Amino acid sequence: MSTLSLKGRVAVVTGGARGCGLAFAQGLAEAGADLAIFDIIPPSPAFEKISTDYDVQTKSYSVDVTSISSLEAGFASVAADFDGKLDIFVGCAGINKDVEFLETLEADFDRLVSVNCKGVYFSAKLAAKAMIANGTKHGSIILVASIASHMAIRSQHSSAYCGTKGAVRAMVPPIAAELNKYGIRVNSISPGYVRTEMTAPFPHLLESWKDEIMNGRVAEPDDIKGACVFLASDASRYCTGSDIRVDGGVTKW
Repeated sequence: MSTLSLKGRVAVVTGGARGCGLAFAQGLAEAGADLAIFDIIPPSPAFEKISTDYDVQTKSYSVDVTSISSLEAGFASVAADFDGKLDIFVGCAGINKDVEFLETLEADFDRLVSVNCKGVYFSAKLAAKAMIANGTKHGSIILVASIASHMAIRSQHSSAYCGTKGAVRAMVPPIAAELNKYGIRVNSISPGYVRTEMTAPFPHLLESWKDEIMNGRVAEPDDIKGACVFLASDASRYCTGSDIRVDGGVTKW
C-alpha cells in the first residue's frame, strides 16, 4: 500500500471548491498530499476541514482558468507557498450547458470551449512547467474528461459539452508523449453520473440516470476519488496516455 502514499507531495486541483474537484482534493489529502485548489468560487466548509482532518497543508486561490494571467498568478502563488514544489495536477474545472444542437449560440459554444478545453490545456501546460522547474520525480497530470467523451448523454442536450470533453480525452496521449522525457505521466479520468451540488437540484435527472447505469445508482463523489489517488501515486507508475472510466458501467451497455 506504500505505493499509494502521497506523503510529501504537492497537488493542485482546479475546480476544487466543490463537486468532483473537491472529492479529488479530499482523496489526495487522505493519501497525504499537501493541497492547493484553484476556483472562481470560494471553497466550501468541507475544504476548510481538510487540513485538520488529514494533517496536510492546504491553500485555496481565486483563479479563472480561462485567463492565462490568472493561471500564471495562481501557479506563482503555489510556488511561493509550497517551497517551489509541485508533483500532481488535476484539471477538473469545467462547465455544462443543456442546449439543443440546433439552438446552440456562438456564445454558449465559446464559453464551453474556453473553460473545458482552453482552461484544461493551459493549466496543464503551466503545471508541467512547474514540475519540470522543480525537478519532481513523481510528476502526474490528471485531466478530467467525462463519459460524455465516450457516448451521447441521452437525458440532456449536450453535443457541445460532449465535444469539449472529447477534446480533453484526445489531448491526453499527445501531451503524455511530449512530457514522457521529463518523467511526467499524463492520464485522464472519465467520471459517470455523479451526485454533486450542481446535479442535486435536478432530481428528475438523477432518477432517469439510474436506469442507464449498470449498477443501478448514481455515483457519490467518494466513489470517484480513488481513481485520482491511483493515477497520482506510484501505484500507476506504468500508466500514461490512458483514460479511466469511473462510471458504474454505463458506457458498457
